[in-house]
Amino acid sequence: MGEAAPLPLIAVTMGDPAGIGPEVVLKAAAEPRVRQACRIVVVGDEALLRAAADRLGLAADWQRLDSIEDLDPEASLSCLHVGDCPPEVLFAARPTKAGGAAALGYISAAVEGALAGRLDAIATAPINKQAIAMAGSRFAGHTDMLAALTGAARAVMMLVGGPLRVALVTHHVPLSQVPMAIAPEEIVATAQVVADGLKRFFGIEEPRLAICGLNPHASDGSRFGDEELRLIEPAVVELRHGGLAAKGPLPPDTCFVRAARGEFDAVIAMYHDQGLIPLKLLAFESAVNVTLGLPIVRTSVDHGTAYDIAGRGIANPTSMVEAIVLAARMARARGR
Repeated sequence: MGEAAPLPLIAVTMGDPAGIGPEVVLKAAAEPRVRQACRIVVVGDEALLRAAADRLGLAADWQRLDSIEDLDPEASLSCLHVGDCPPEVLFAARPTKAGGAAALGYISAAVEGALAGRLDAIATAPINKQAIAMAGSRFAGHTDMLAALTGAARAVMMLVGGPLRVALVTHHVPLSQVPMAIAPEEIVATAQVVADGLKRFFGIEEPRLAICGLNPHASDGSRFGDEELRLIEPAVVELRHGGLAAKGPLPPDTCFVRAARGEFDAVIAMYHDQGLIPLKLLAFESAVNVTLGLPIVRTSVDHGTAYDIAGRGIANPTSMVEAIVLAARMARARGR
């Protein structure tokens, strides 16, 4: 028999040091499920991470790296030191320019390592939109930043939790602007990226997609709006002509129930809260954010920096654990 394949190497970015990122990363890294699934390189400020471990009474049993080339292939846990963030930023519990800049640096370093083939996947701890804006970032968050750093034509946010996989056509768009943002080509492109991701990373050869309507009862024959007729139906027709098992537009108040019961492999939601409310209701602590359409594997926690509890030792690492384990599973699937 041949030797077992080495565990995938997952980069875990530390997130905003002012929030709960360092805590959930440390807690997740100590979880047996994580250690059994992969090797971890925490990408962050090693001094701050050690200070966080000391303050919270958590293990600090990693190898420090000043370059990814220094990685010991036998090490199960390492920390790639990136930059020197002021110590007062740790658990500062508010957006800071230094914390935002640090978080951006961790993401850039992790992406660079993944694109170079030195890292098998990335799992990211939370960042804060205000903090990265203070640091000069033009990006709204992880998704568009990752698309720009990797040169991806389209990055799609898909949330995975409990019995649901939910992808979004629009992300952080005011509700009043959603009808103008859901052109048929946007729906088609989103669904195609999701279908490809389900095949490549989840082993679903013929994905079944539920396409949500926008209006109550999917407009009930255009009684409550015409977006379904003008925008969503043409997209569904095009998807079917392209060979995808897409059904819709479906009434949003029932299609998630049908998906949760196994009728669909993923739901394509038209806007942020339409998709995230049912998913978080069913998997609030364990949901994972997956970015599809990138040339690298990337997962993330499905929560924010939680400044209000930063440094108190009570942050729940479940979503971070699930994000790392899923990243490892997706990396193995891509390898196969």
